[in-house]
Amino acid sequence: MNTCMLPDAALLQRAAQVRLLILDVDGVLTDGRLFFDDDGRESKAFHVRDGYGIKLLQEWHIEVAVITARYSPTAAYRAHDLGIKRIYQGCSDKNLAYTELKIALGLDDAAVAYMGDDLIDLPILTRVGLATAPADAHPEVGCRVHWQSAQRGGRGAVRELCELILQAQGHWPAILVRSAGAEP
Repeated sequence: MNTCMLPDAALLQRAAQVRLLILDVDGVLTDGRLFFDDDGRESKAFHVRDGYGIKLLQEWHIEVAVITARYSPTAAYRAHDLGIKRIYQGCSDKNLAYTELKIALGLDDAAVAYMGDDLIDLPILTRVGLATAPADAHPEVGCRVHWQSAQRGGRGAVRELCELILQAQGHWPAILVRSAGAEP
Protein backbone atom coordinates (compact mmCIF):
# COMPACT_ATOMS: atom_id res chain seq x y z
CA MET A 1 0.00 0.00 0.00
CA ASN A 2 1.27 3.45 -0.81
CA THR A 3 1.50 5.00 2.66
CA CYS A 4 1.99 8.44 1.16
CA MET A 5 -1.62 8.42 -0.01
CA LEU A 6 -4.02 8.26 2.92
CA PRO A 7 -7.30 6.38 2.46
CA ASP A 8 -10.47 8.33 3.08
CA ALA A 9 -12.07 8.47 6.53
CA ALA A 10 -15.05 6.23 5.65
CA LEU A 11 -12.73 3.49 4.39
CA LEU A 12 -10.57 3.72 7.51
CA GLN A 13 -13.69 3.53 9.69
CA ARG A 14 -14.76 0.32 7.94
CA ALA A 15 -11.27 -1.19 8.24
CA ALA A 16 -11.08 -0.26 11.93
CA GLN A 17 -14.07 -2.52 12.66
CA VAL A 18 -12.63 -5.66 11.03
CA ARG A 19 -12.31 -8.71 13.30
CA LEU A 20 -12.39 -11.31 10.50
CA LEU A 21 -10.74 -11.28 7.08
CA ILE A 22 -12.05 -13.83 4.59
CA LEU A 23 -10.09 -14.55 1.44
CA ASP A 24 -10.81 -16.31 -1.82
CA VAL A 25 -7.90 -18.40 -3.13
CA ASP A 26 -7.68 -18.43 -6.94
CA GLY A 27 -7.19 -14.88 -8.16
CA VAL A 28 -6.67 -13.48 -4.65
CA LEU A 29 -4.06 -15.53 -2.80
CA THR A 30 -2.80 -16.75 -6.19
CA ASP A 31 -2.67 -15.14 -9.62
CA GLY A 32 -5.54 -17.39 -10.71
CA ARG A 33 -3.50 -19.70 -12.90
CA LEU A 34 -3.66 -23.45 -12.27
CA PHE A 35 -0.66 -25.68 -12.92
CA PHE A 36 -0.99 -29.46 -13.36
CA ASP A 37 1.82 -31.96 -13.76
CA ASP A 38 1.62 -35.05 -15.99
CA ASP A 39 -0.10 -36.98 -13.19
CA GLY A 40 -2.77 -34.31 -12.70
CA ARG A 41 -1.31 -32.96 -9.47
CA GLU A 42 -2.04 -29.29 -8.99
CA SER A 43 0.39 -26.61 -7.88
CA LYS A 44 -0.09 -22.92 -7.18
CA ALA A 45 2.19 -20.01 -6.36
CA PHE A 46 1.53 -17.93 -3.23
CA HIS A 47 3.24 -14.63 -2.47
CA VAL A 48 5.31 -14.66 0.72
CA ARG A 49 4.39 -11.05 1.53
CA ASP A 50 0.69 -11.95 1.51
CA GLY A 51 1.49 -14.68 4.02
CA TYR A 52 3.39 -12.29 6.27
CA GLY A 53 0.48 -9.84 6.17
CA ILE A 54 -1.85 -12.62 7.29
CA LYS A 55 0.50 -13.51 10.15
CA LEU A 56 0.57 -9.85 11.23
CA LEU A 57 -3.24 -9.74 11.36
CA GLN A 58 -3.29 -12.91 13.44
CA GLU A 59 -0.79 -11.40 15.89
CA TRP A 60 -3.31 -8.62 16.51
CA HIS A 61 -6.11 -11.18 17.05
CA ILE A 62 -7.83 -10.68 13.72
CA GLU A 63 -9.16 -14.02 12.50
CA VAL A 64 -8.40 -15.04 8.91
CA ALA A 65 -10.47 -17.58 6.98
CA VAL A 66 -10.64 -18.92 3.42
CA ILE A 67 -13.74 -19.59 1.34
CA THR A 68 -13.10 -21.02 -2.11
CA ALA A 69 -15.24 -22.62 -4.81
CA ARG A 70 -12.61 -25.20 -5.71
CA TYR A 71 -11.15 -27.98 -3.61
CA SER A 72 -7.36 -27.86 -3.58
CA PRO A 73 -4.92 -29.78 -1.37
CA THR A 74 -2.39 -27.04 -2.17
CA ALA A 75 -4.69 -24.33 -0.79
CA ALA A 76 -5.36 -26.42 2.32
CA TYR A 77 -1.63 -26.89 2.85
CA ARG A 78 -0.94 -23.15 2.51
CA ALA A 79 -3.78 -22.27 4.87
CA HIS A 80 -2.45 -24.73 7.44
CA ASP A 81 1.07 -23.34 6.95
CA LEU A 82 -0.25 -19.85 7.78
CA GLY A 83 -2.24 -21.00 10.82
CA ILE A 84 -5.61 -20.43 9.13
CA LYS A 85 -7.95 -22.81 10.92
CA ARG A 86 -11.15 -22.03 9.07
CA ILE A 87 -11.00 -23.08 5.43
CA TYR A 88 -14.10 -23.81 3.40
CA GLN A 89 -13.41 -25.51 0.07
CA GLY A 90 -15.69 -26.68 -2.73
CA CYS A 91 -18.26 -23.97 -1.96
CA SER A 92 -20.46 -23.45 -4.99
CA ASP A 93 -22.54 -21.14 -2.76
CA LYS A 94 -19.98 -19.15 -0.80
CA ASN A 95 -22.78 -17.29 1.00
CA LEU A 96 -23.66 -20.42 3.01
CA ALA A 97 -20.10 -20.79 4.27
CA TYR A 98 -20.00 -17.06 5.05
CA THR A 99 -23.16 -17.24 7.14
CA GLU A 100 -21.90 -20.33 8.99
CA LEU A 101 -18.57 -18.64 9.73
CA LYS A 102 -20.20 -15.45 10.97
CA ILE A 103 -22.48 -17.38 13.32
CA ALA A 104 -19.62 -19.55 14.61
CA LEU A 105 -17.57 -16.47 15.48
CA GLY A 106 -20.51 -14.37 16.71
CA LEU A 107 -19.80 -11.51 14.32
CA ASP A 108 -22.00 -9.17 12.33
CA ASP A 109 -21.34 -8.08 8.75
CA ALA A 110 -19.63 -4.84 9.81
CA ALA A 111 -16.83 -6.81 11.51
CA VAL A 112 -15.97 -8.75 8.35
CA ALA A 113 -13.69 -7.91 5.42
CA TYR A 114 -13.65 -10.04 2.29
CA MET A 115 -11.37 -10.05 -0.74
CA GLY A 116 -12.72 -11.67 -3.88
CA ASP A 117 -11.98 -11.32 -7.56
CA ASP A 118 -14.85 -12.80 -9.55
CA LEU A 119 -18.64 -12.90 -9.92
CA ILE A 120 -19.02 -15.84 -7.52
CA ASP A 121 -17.74 -13.53 -4.76
CA LEU A 122 -20.43 -10.86 -5.22
CA PRO A 123 -22.98 -12.33 -2.77
CA ILE A 124 -20.47 -12.00 0.08
CA LEU A 125 -18.98 -8.73 -1.14
CA THR A 126 -22.42 -7.09 -1.00
CA ARG A 127 -22.87 -8.10 2.66
CA VAL A 128 -19.55 -7.46 4.42
CA GLY A 129 -18.48 -4.29 6.17
CA LEU A 130 -15.32 -4.01 4.05
CA ALA A 131 -15.60 -5.38 0.51
CA THR A 132 -12.26 -5.52 -1.33
CA ALA A 133 -10.73 -6.84 -4.53
CA PRO A 134 -7.30 -7.18 -6.12
CA ALA A 135 -6.35 -4.78 -8.91
CA ASP A 136 -7.07 -7.40 -11.60
CA ALA A 137 -10.51 -8.44 -10.35
CA HIS A 138 -13.37 -8.81 -12.81
CA PRO A 139 -14.64 -5.30 -13.69
CA GLU A 140 -18.10 -6.02 -12.23
CA VAL A 141 -16.45 -6.86 -8.92
CA GLY A 142 -14.23 -3.77 -9.01
CA CYS A 143 -17.32 -1.58 -9.41
CA ARG A 144 -18.96 -3.00 -6.29
CA VAL A 145 -16.23 -2.97 -3.65
CA HIS A 146 -15.25 -0.36 -1.06
CA TRP A 147 -11.56 -0.66 -1.91
CA GLN A 148 -9.42 -2.19 -4.64
CA SER A 149 -5.70 -2.85 -4.16
CA ALA A 150 -3.00 -1.50 -6.43
CA GLN A 151 -1.52 -5.03 -6.56
CA ARG A 152 -2.82 -8.00 -8.53
CA GLY A 153 -4.06 -11.26 -7.03
CA GLY A 154 -1.18 -13.46 -5.91
CA ARG A 155 1.17 -10.49 -6.23
CA GLY A 156 0.71 -8.66 -2.92
CA ALA A 157 -2.98 -7.64 -2.96
CA VAL A 158 -3.68 -9.44 0.32
CA ARG A 159 -0.66 -7.84 1.99
CA GLU A 160 -1.88 -4.42 0.92
CA LEU A 161 -5.27 -5.13 2.50
CA CYS A 162 -3.68 -6.42 5.71
CA GLU A 163 -1.66 -3.23 6.01
CA LEU A 164 -4.77 -1.09 5.45
CA ILE A 165 -6.56 -2.90 8.29
CA LEU A 166 -3.55 -2.69 10.62
CA GLN A 167 -3.12 1.02 9.88
CA ALA A 168 -6.81 1.76 10.45
CA GLN A 169 -6.69 -0.06 13.77
CA GLY A 170 -3.59 1.83 14.90
CA HIS A 171 -1.24 -1.17 14.99
CA TRP A 172 1.07 -0.14 12.15
CA PRO A 173 3.44 2.11 14.17
CA ALA A 174 4.15 -0.73 16.63
CA ILE A 175 4.82 -3.11 13.75
CA LEU A 176 7.31 -0.67 12.22
CA VAL A 177 9.09 -0.15 15.54
CA ARG A 178 9.37 -3.89 16.06
CA SER A 179 10.59 -4.47 12.50
CA ALA A 180 14.29 -3.62 12.38
CA GLY A 181 13.91 -0.71 14.75
CA ALA A 182 12.16 1.50 12.19
CA GLU A 183 10.58 4.72 13.42
CA PRO A 184 6.80 5.02 13.08
